[in-house]
Amino acid sequence: MGDTSAPARKPPARSLPVIGALRLNRPAEIWYKPALSVVIASAVPDLLLYSLGRLDLVVYTMAGSLCALYGHHLPYARRAHTVGRVVSGMAAGLAVSLVVASLVGSTAVLIAVGALLAAVQKAFCDATRIGPPGNVIFAFVTSAALFVPQEIGQVPGHLALMLAAGAFAWLVTAGPALWRREGPERLATARALDAAAACAAAPGTLTRHAAAAAVQDAWHALLAAGRPTPVRQALERLVAHAERALAAPPAGGARPDELRRWAKATRSRGPVPEPTAAPGTVEQLFAPDAERAAQRMRRGRHEARRRLWRALTPGSPVLPVAFRTLVGCALAGYASSALGVGHPYWAVVTAASVFQPNLSLSWNRGLQRTVGNLLGVLVFAAVIPLARTGPLVLLLCVLSFNFAAEALITRNYWLGSVAVTPMALLVLEFGGSAPAGVLVADRALDTVVGVVAALAAAVAVTNRRAAGRVEKALAAAEEVRICAERTVADPAAGAPALATARRELTSALVELRDAGDVASGEWRQRALPEEALLAAERAGHRTLAATGRRQGLITLARADGVV
Repeated sequence: MGDTSAPARKPPARSLPVIGALRLNRPAEIWYKPALSVVIASAVPDLLLYSLGRLDLVVYTMAGSLCALYGHHLPYARRAHTVGRVVSGMAAGLAVSLVVASLVGSTAVLIAVGALLAAVQKAFCDATRIGPPGNVIFAFVTSAALFVPQEIGQVPGHLALMLAAGAFAWLVTAGPALWRREGPERLATARALDAAAACAAAPGTLTRHAAAAAVQDAWHALLAAGRPTPVRQALERLVAHAERALAAPPAGGARPDELRRWAKATRSRGPVPEPTAAPGTVEQLFAPDAERAAQRMRRGRHEARRRLWRALTPGSPVLPVAFRTLVGCALAGYASSALGVGHPYWAVVTAASVFQPNLSLSWNRGLQRTVGNLLGVLVFAAVIPLARTGPLVLLLCVLSFNFAAEALITRNYWLGSVAVTPMALLVLEFGGSAPAGVLVADRALDTVVGVVAALAAAVAVTNRRAAGRVEKALAAAEEVRICAERTVADPAAGAPALATARRELTSALVELRDAGDVASGEWRQRALPEEALLAAERAGHRTLAATGRRQGLITLARADGVV
């Protein structure tokens, strides 16, 4: 048993990074999928409006088309459900904005509503872990709609345009299931195999955490994919091998080069590798479907709904960040309005994009947003003479920047913002031209105001619940680890019990590390039990290895006819 009684100490003072926040990363493995999806989802309705001479309605169809950015990391069954919820949420937010815009003429009230909507969207996106691009797209659409001239009688028609475009976006995101049904599951499995290979080749705290998280993500993807087809069953066997390599000593699982070879073959369009069942797993000891049955054991029908309600109840770590969003967006909007900027919602959206799980990450995002937007307005100034040569050219420019934004944003957020900024400014041209110099100055000023207001709110509104989340995760990990050790020590415990104990402990360790990472980037909070965190992680991974060894013994005993 690990000792978690080590004294707590204040986390060391950390300097906020500058160069590191702007460093370019490798592009995401599937960067082209959201980029192509959003372009296709936007081009069809936009070209239809162009043929009808009604490009002034692009702002409403764009609200639906942008829903195609979501869910690309999910299996198609789960993706269809998620994107459907995104379209519904977008429609609800847009409806509120359009109705308020048609009934209210006060800028102060509009800013307050925009800030409130941004906070609610932040809370729900964080609670559901909907993934990138998160709440930013919702905030962009609803905040902009608040300042579009509107009559109450026009609202149903504009909402219908958004829903029609959203339905088409849903088809675009779900369509690839027709020719590559298990594509997302294959990618998640390949990532788990690569992470397990890295852990087996160089064991350490970081590699073990990365491998545990990747294996957990792969199981979630496979369980959300639907019925167990032969390909999915082969993928489950590969994930079991990755999990075995993580839990067992290097000699007890597949070799790193073998795991990498399987990962490469899984990513390809060829057949999935079909190794024998991993030693000691439920599948090897009982039946091919037993591994899936063990995984489904604790999955309730309403698990996601329960998780959402827990995240939104008092005491949840989601709520302080949502309150930061409310304060920061309101402050940014009112400051922009006081400075006489004609588009205060730009400052609101900028502030909404800055807020991340902790202060350190929010600083990084604020710096990235500032650099990207300021460079983006220069790109807009260079492109606007060409865009104003005709409506079709303008439309093609918007679509091009839309693709570029998704292609570049995975390298670094600031690089994607260089394309997002001119795209957002060019959208205004569909409703009428304004002096380019005024637009450039207003957008640059709103960027600085929004970032400064967001960082001020992040400093003023402390997230003291981050330390509380660490303490809860620490207690939960210790409880699960003790249960796992009891299971290992129980001579009557079989492979299903060991598999369940191992995966519960893996999930607890992933949550513990995530909670520690978030809390370490906050300030003005209770002291973090860093020594206890390290001891709990080490003890947990020792217990994981013990479960692997015990399952190996069960395998040998069964082979000898003892079991």
